[in-house]
Amino acid sequence: MAAERRVVDWLLGTDQPAVRYRTLKELLHRPEGDEEVRQARAALPTRGWAKEVLDLQRPSGCWHDERSLFTPSFHATFWMLLLLADLRMTKEDPRVDRAARLWIERNRTSTGGFGQTAKGPGHLCITGNTARALVRLGYGEDQRVRKAFDWLVRNQAELGGWSCWNFGDPPHKGRTLDAWEPLSAFAAYPRSRWSRSMTAACERGAEFFLDRELHRQGARFEPWFRFHYPYHYYYDLLVGLDTLTALGYGSDPRLRFAIDHLLSRRRRDGRWNLDANRPEDSPALAAFRRQHPRSEDLTPFVLETPGRPSKMITLTAMTVLERLREAS
Repeated sequence: MAAERRVVDWLLGTDQPAVRYRTLKELLHRPEGDEEVRQARAALPTRGWAKEVLDLQRPSGCWHDERSLFTPSFHATFWMLLLLADLRMTKEDPRVDRAARLWIERNRTSTGGFGQTAKGPGHLCITGNTARALVRLGYGEDQRVRKAFDWLVRNQAELGGWSCWNFGDPPHKGRTLDAWEPLSAFAAYPRSRWSRSMTAACERGAEFFLDRELHRQGARFEPWFRFHYPYHYYYDLLVGLDTLTALGYGSDPRLRFAIDHLLSRRRRDGRWNLDANRPEDSPALAAFRRQHPRSEDLTPFVLETPGRPSKMITLTAMTVLERLREAS
């Protein structure tokens, strides 16, 4: 208990108000009106990672390139909004509101989904990430966000999962654990706003992941066993655990493999390392790079140093363990 207390104190450090705020709220369950919580929230845009992201924003509200809000990966507007949502910034900050409105206006498709542009039917990973981020940024009651969730329901694959590849209309049979974004979006969306079709889709999606114990899909895929941040559109076992426990499946015995893996990666001091800023950043994954040559050009947006204790990974891991204790 003393060691765990030291880790919590580390997460509560004032150097990263976003981590402090989330620790108070999500790990210690402090109410929004708590004085320390209010102080941490007020500090979000003044120092730390959220300030660093906002300092890079252009006067127009976008990041990096005015012509595209999606490219280059992972530095354009879309990716910055995902980070700001993770760091618990909201539309109460006019800079965040300006950027989010730009994204909605320029990248929402006629089908209700979101894509690299407004053309086409929309893209699964982009729509799932967008829906989750916009809810966290404070747009949960916006009808355009609601329609994005309806889009995710319509485009669920027959076996319960989703897929970002070979995407088509109507939904194909393909599905993959890599397509975790829809479930994460539902985890962020208030249950009071779920329709019956959303509930059914979420239950089927959760069963798809649980049936595969969050990792069983063909031969062992090494990137799924490495903890990384920012998540962007990448999956790993911690991403799966965070999503499934947030949805209320913490007591399901099929999480055991992933839980054991999480515990095995814990350092002696009670913290967890960041393995990579993106999973393929490793010489051991040369084969993956050969199969995905463009991945070499995807420069990650770095918050923490791989191989070192990570506040984002540790906070997520400890939140997962807290949910598991509550579910037992």
